Amino acid sequence: MGAQTCEAVTGAADLELVAALDIGDTVADAAAAGAQVLVDFTAPAVTEANVHEALDAGLSVVVGTTGWNSDSLGRVAKHLADLNAGRAADKQLGVLVAPNFAMSAVLAMKFAAIAAPLFESVEIVELHHPDKLDAPSGTAMKTAAGVAAARAAAGVGNPPDATESGHEARGMAVDGIPVHAVRLRGLVAHEEVLFGNPGEQLTIRTDCFDRISFMPGVLLGIREVLRHPGLTVGLENYLPGLT
Repeated sequence: MGAQTCEAVTGAADLELVAALDIGDTVADAAAAGAQVLVDFTAPAVTEANVHEALDAGLSVVVGTTGWNSDSLGRVAKHLADLNAGRAADKQLGVLVAPNFAMSAVLAMKFAAIAAPLFESVEIVELHHPDKLDAPSGTAMKTAAGVAAARAAAGVGNPPDATESGHEARGMAVDGIPVHAVRLRGLVAHEEVLFGNPGEQLTIRTDCFDRISFMPGVLLGIREVLRHPGLTVGLENYLPGLT
């Protein structure tokens, strides 16, 4: 993803790639090169530290690394608030944490939240390559959270499940929504949200066959993060009509 992002930025007429960091490099190297925005595609174990380091260096950040939770997001939000309190209005910093940059995935999450209160049953299946470090995926976690929130707002309870034994086979419950993770060689990034009512089923599916599918969203994030001070979670917040 890092190499693909560098190529996409280099090919964008309105952007300039001033530094490409790898293991052993520091954020200070990017700041010294004149960077305004750092893009993080690293690993869950280090991504939060990278964001804090970038903020201290005066950089806004676009994060595509998953593995974030409410605690880590809260720490970044507080760090941002503290830094921005002492900065001029036109120098405010922003952080975008996006579980997925593919437009199909962003729309699938939105469509799933719309459908969620209208169906009795819902389950999520995410499918990725076996080199992925986290499971379930950040996309599936955010999809489940959005589905659960929409159902709660409509007064709809958790999906029915009469399983009494072997419950470990039922996947992980995220806010009461079953999520199943598949890791299979040959896959890139895929997700199905399955809805069921008596006599009918709705499937919302997104398939990303190549990492190039994420690049329009990454470039959008880079262009917009400076215009959105503070913490933003989800690329949909930069897309008119989706929030």
